[in-house]
Amino acid sequence: MILTVTANAAIDKRYVVERFGVGQVNRVKSCTANAGGKGINVARVASIVGERMTATGFLGGHAGKFIHERIEARGIKSDFVWCEGESRTCINIWDEVNEEQTEFLEPGFTVTPGDCDRLVEKFTSILPEAKVVTISGSAPKGADSGLYKRLIRAAEDADVPVLLDSSGQLLEDCLLERPNLIKPNIDEIRQLTHRPMDSREAILRAARDLHDDGIQTVVISLGSKGSLVSSQEGVFDVKVPKLETVNTVGCGDSMIAGFAVGISRGLPMEETIRLASAVSAANALRQETGFVDMEDVNRLLPQIRITRIR
Repeated sequence: MILTVTANAAIDKRYVVERFGVGQVNRVKSCTANAGGKGINVARVASIVGERMTATGFLGGHAGKFIHERIEARGIKSDFVWCEGESRTCINIWDEVNEEQTEFLEPGFTVTPGDCDRLVEKFTSILPEAKVVTISGSAPKGADSGLYKRLIRAAEDADVPVLLDSSGQLLEDCLLERPNLIKPNIDEIRQLTHRPMDSREAILRAARDLHDDGIQTVVISLGSKGSLVSSQEGVFDVKVPKLETVNTVGCGDSMIAGFAVGISRGLPMEETIRLASAVSAANALRQETGFVDMEDVNRLLPQIRITRIR
C-alpha cells in the first residue's frame, strides 16, 4: 500500500471559457469538480496505475465530505483527520482561445496543535501497512514545517521511504530530515540553491549536490523538456516526446505517483523514471487534473528517452 498525505486538501474546480476577460462577465462552457490537493492527485493516479492506496491529511465541513466521497468512489481509502472549518476550493480557468490557465487557490482553514498531533498519530498508526509514503503540497494555516518533519521522522523510524513534493521554506526546512526523494522544479531549485540555473549542466550539478548532501533521489522536473535525476543508481537525463497538451496541472503529482509506484514495486531506477515520466506526460493529455489513461501511459513508455550520464 502507498500512503499519501495531503495537509491542505481542496475541491478542485475547472472552468473552461472561450476567452477569459479580467473585469468582465465570463460565461463558463463547462465545469468539473473533483477531490484535489497534490497528495490526492498522487493517490488517484497511483490507484489508476494499479496500486492499493490510502490517503490522509486534514478535512473539514461540507467540502470535506465531498472530497472524502470522491476519494472513496475511486477505490482509495480515505482516512483523514476531521477539523473545524471548511476545506478549501481551488479554481482553474482554461482559456480556449489563448490556451492559458489561470488559477485561484484558497488558503484553507486553520488547524490547531491538537489537529497536528492527531494527524501524526493517525499517520504513525497506518505506517506498518505502507511500502511508500508521499507528502505533497503546502501546510495549512496553523501548521508549519514542524508537522512535515514529524511525519518524515515517523516514516524513517518505521523504515518507510518518503517522497516529499513541496516548495519554498517548507521544502528547505524539511531537507534537514533527509527525505528519500524530492522533486523541485526549475524555480524551486533556484530558490534552494540561490543559483541562476542557466543551463542543463548547472541544473544537473545542483541535483548532484543535493544528492551528495544526503537526499537519495533528486528529481528536477523541467516540464516539456523532461527532467534530470540524481540517484544512488546513477545520474540520468530524461527527455519526453512533444505532445499536444490539454491540461498540465497535476503533471508533477502524476510524476510523484509514478515514482511511488516504481519504488513500491521494487523496480530498477531507470524503469521507475520511465514510468514516472510516462505517467506525468499522460496527465497532460487529459482534461481532468491528476488523472491518466493507461492506454496513454503504455503508448508513451517506449517514447521516454533516458540517457545515463554517470
